Amino acid sequence: MTVAQSSPRLRLLGRFGLDCGAGPVDVCAGGQRILAYLGLHGHATRTSLAGTLWPDLTEERARGNLRTTLWRLRRGRQPVVRSEHDHLSLADAVDVDTHAFAEWALRVVSSPETLGVDEVPQLLRLDGDLLPSWDEDWVAFERERMRQLQLHSLETVARHLIARGRHALALEAALACVRIEPLRESAHRAVVAVHLAENNMVEAVRHYRAFREFLLDELGLEPSARFLAMLPPAGDQPPTAGRRTSGRAELLSAHPLQEGRHG
Repeated sequence: MTVAQSSPRLRLLGRFGLDCGAGPVDVCAGGQRILAYLGLHGHATRTSLAGTLWPDLTEERARGNLRTTLWRLRRGRQPVVRSEHDHLSLADAVDVDTHAFAEWALRVVSSPETLGVDEVPQLLRLDGDLLPSWDEDWVAFERERMRQLQLHSLETVARHLIARGRHALALEAALACVRIEPLRESAHRAVVAVHLAENNMVEAVRHYRAFREFLLDELGLEPSARFLAMLPPAGDQPPTAGRRTSGRAELLSAHPLQEGRHG
């Protein structure tokens, strides 16, 4: 009896990984770059891919490296790269985690009513940036695109869960957004919106004031009028604890966040 092989899976979020069914596969550094580039860009000509991955070599040597690396990728496993004349792409059977996440995030942002509560942990467990240790320009652009998709989807999820009365999950989503980008005002507005929905006015005011101090310390800017308008007039605001050492320290004290990108 023939055992069906599962589709190869390419992981680019958090760290590189390739699984061809029987478990993780060791891939050489050049092979990782080829698969990552094709996973992110869909396809490439041999000349452009060789020039991108080996920019310091002559065209002839770069194309030679590409041929050798493609041969190594084909050895003893399911085909993961398809070649048609001068064009290369991933095989149709390869599942790429960035594709699945982007499709999911765009669906959540465009149609939040389709979100199932059981889907929220999928977003909260997202394992880090896109290939965080790689410094190639072609990775940096896609990394920022993935980060922005994650931020917008987290904020959308938080708003949608507030409307459904799922305040604990909404707060998790909002705080995850703050963790990723501590200076993002819309993420902090989402945190305050959850506190206000639960009638936790003291926590809402405390978080606003902590963010205000943090923003002043970091950029010398004030929060937007839109953020301030979420709270009652200053005379109606409840008292909070005495001033702490800094807005950042207060944010981290009020919510046990990990250090974000501006650590």
